[in-house]
Amino acid sequence: METNDSRYQAYIDILKEELVPAMGCTEPIAIAYAAAKARDILGGLPDRVLILASDNIIKNVKSVVVPNTGNQRGIEASAAAGIIAGDAAKVLEVISEVSDSERDDIRRFLDQTPVSVEKTEGNLTFDLVVTLFSGQSSALVQISHFHTNIVLIKKDDDVIFRNQDCDEIETAALTDRSLLNVKDILDFAESVRLDEVTDLLQRQIDYNMKIARVGLSKDWGANIGSVLLDTWGEDIKTRAKALAAAGSDARMSGCELPVVIVSGSGNQGITASVPVIEYAKELQAATPTLYRALIVSNLVTIHQKTGIGRLSAYCGAVSAGVGAGAGICYLHGGRLKEVAHTIVNALATVSGIICDGAKPSC
Repeated sequence: METNDSRYQAYIDILKEELVPAMGCTEPIAIAYAAAKARDILGGLPDRVLILASDNIIKNVKSVVVPNTGNQRGIEASAAAGIIAGDAAKVLEVISEVSDSERDDIRRFLDQTPVSVEKTEGNLTFDLVVTLFSGQSSALVQISHFHTNIVLIKKDDDVIFRNQDCDEIETAALTDRSLLNVKDILDFAESVRLDEVTDLLQRQIDYNMKIARVGLSKDWGANIGSVLLDTWGEDIKTRAKALAAAGSDARMSGCELPVVIVSGSGNQGITASVPVIEYAKELQAATPTLYRALIVSNLVTIHQKTGIGRLSAYCGAVSAGVGAGAGICYLHGGRLKEVAHTIVNALATVSGIICDGAKPSC
């Protein structure tokens, strides 16, 4: 693919939009982000909070541990963390820096402040409205379609910001994903100038492998990674699965380390990258080859999720696992024919897994 091809820059832009760091499960973090933003608009702490959320957000936040809250779970804890300790400028790392005293303040806030949660009335898969009240004043922040996409900000009855497009067009703020297809993904991965994507990919390697190793070294969630290694040994197939599972276990259990996400999900980001990285180490692949394999994995994952949506009843780790399979195939020398067959075979085997919400069972 030539560098002056419009698809070339689009694919780079897609990677830049997708491979961003987040701390904690991205749905509770989106709530914390909206709550921190609303607190800034309100100008102080509220005496009442109302959260409207779509079904899939409620499902994904209900049981997962919110980082930096002292092991608290759920929508109310997510909002309280954003209100008390959130830095909206950090976006999906909004609660990455919380002091011990702020953790105590989060608990006190939840004990003393009414926080109501209701289902949104619309049909959007991803829709979140956080409203903070203080006396007669209020501040509202709405995020729709994806985790950082603020579409409405209000102070009292005054509209401060409105994104008119995003009421109807899900991808209005993103590069057109319909440009993605497997043939062009392989072409791009082979021809991209690596200096244009090295920083993105190296951050993905550093962040996601760090939380995977921490997941194996400590007691997190269901400890699936450790169980796999203890049961089946340390061959490459087991290590690749164990490290990815360990990273997810740690993240779902409140580990305070960031993850580079894919398709709006940290678990998908871990799944699309960690097995590919571990296979590259086993195969002694050169770093540029690993980078190109990660491009294949990431873009194949995003390509699958484009038609599904960022939140659904379909387990997104399936798409990411298929992406990882494509990346591992690339590491073994497979190209279009082999990668395409890998995708088909993997989807035929594992598609249909249902998402029942973010938690250690991921």
